[in-house]
Amino acid sequence: MKANKTNQERYAAGIDTLQTMVGDHGVSMIKQIGEFFPDFGHTLVAFGFGDLYSRDILDLKQREMITITSLITQGATEQLPFHLHAGLNVGLKPEEILEIILHCGGYAGFPKACGALDVARKVFNERGIDLTNK
Repeated sequence: MKANKTNQERYAAGIDTLQTMVGDHGVSMIKQIGEFFPDFGHTLVAFGFGDLYSRDILDLKQREMITITSLITQGATEQLPFHLHAGLNVGLKPEEILEIILHCGGYAGFPKACGALDVARKVFNERGIDLTNK
């Protein structure tokens, strides 16, 4: 990763990374934040996705595993659907997501894990993922 990127380069890298992770719909969701509060939207894209998610050492799947775990441990279920979709888009298997949730139950508590499980069920239903026959 080039150390001294301009703000425009960081933002462009963030949009490219977002496109890979969540496609047009996800990018438009993030851009709506920028329409409401431009400075926040720019920082979210340039720093969050242009600086953090675009780094080389971890791949996007690993980064989404970390993000999903962090969101569960915080009880931040409002951000979880976005990142569950992104995780599935970058190679996380539904069974891996369920395992992350189960594992977090032991460390973050079962109330937070149950909340995450409810979000995962809704995301899986939206995507037509049915794990009941496995």
